[in-house]
Amino acid sequence: MTQKIRKAVFPVAGLGTRFLPATKANPKEMLPIVDKPLVQYAAEEAVAAGITELIFVTGRNKRAIPDHFDKAYELESELEASGKTQKLEEIRSILPPEVNCIYVRQAEALGLGHAVLKARSVVGNEPFAVILADDLIVADGPGCLAQMTARFDEVGHSILGVEQVESSRIGAYGVVELARPDDEGPCYELTGLVEKPKPADAPSDLGVVGRYVLTPRIFDVLESTAYGAGNELQLTDAIANLLRYERVSAYRFKGTRYDCGSKLGYLQANVELALKHPDVSTDFREWLQELAL
Repeated sequence: MTQKIRKAVFPVAGLGTRFLPATKANPKEMLPIVDKPLVQYAAEEAVAAGITELIFVTGRNKRAIPDHFDKAYELESELEASGKTQKLEEIRSILPPEVNCIYVRQAEALGLGHAVLKARSVVGNEPFAVILADDLIVADGPGCLAQMTARFDEVGHSILGVEQVESSRIGAYGVVELARPDDEGPCYELTGLVEKPKPADAPSDLGVVGRYVLTPRIFDVLESTAYGAGNELQLTDAIANLLRYERVSAYRFKGTRYDCGSKLGYLQANVELALKHPDVSTDFREWLQELAL
């Protein structure tokens, strides 16, 4: 029987240099989309997938993340005294009481693979998820991670979240090589993984995004994987090596992804989610229409 996914790793130690100076003292994962930080959207997606342990791999100047998920006694007292019961409930229900947050320090930013490896002592010998908070994925039905964990329950091996990428942008992604190129998906068995290929050399048009479900064998593979460019340990390199030992699949999820690691993607996410927000959607839509005139 396949072991259920209970733990998710959130690598949040990056410096967020593309958003400087906004991220000089504030983690990029705390940048808001309308009225919730990116890291909360990621945590909510994990909880909706049945995750009960959230493992944050943090670095310096990331104190705002544990503070966000901690109890805020002074704020709650002020909201209660002011009779702002709805806001009080929102603050108290950021995470369900049965969900635990665990924080692991990554002293040096040595790549995504290194961040995942730092979580080994907490994950242990069980399958787990990895979520990159700056890849915001919005789905009408089950969230991206819930879709992937349901697939893992069926196949029991590592799964990468992928989406179709235009040829002009394919060089920014890890691109999967398919065992059956004519397979229509949404789940594909892999034979390889190429990091940032030239468009002419890309083995497919499916790029890996910030959602992974991995077996614990990835930790041994990470420890034996060579550090690459910039002296960083790349998770994609380790997954390519993992294929020597076990099957790996790619899953084309249902939903819309916003690359909030880029300024354009971040702005697009704010606009589109604001148009759906119950508090501001009507006024915001009217303002946009006036702006377009």
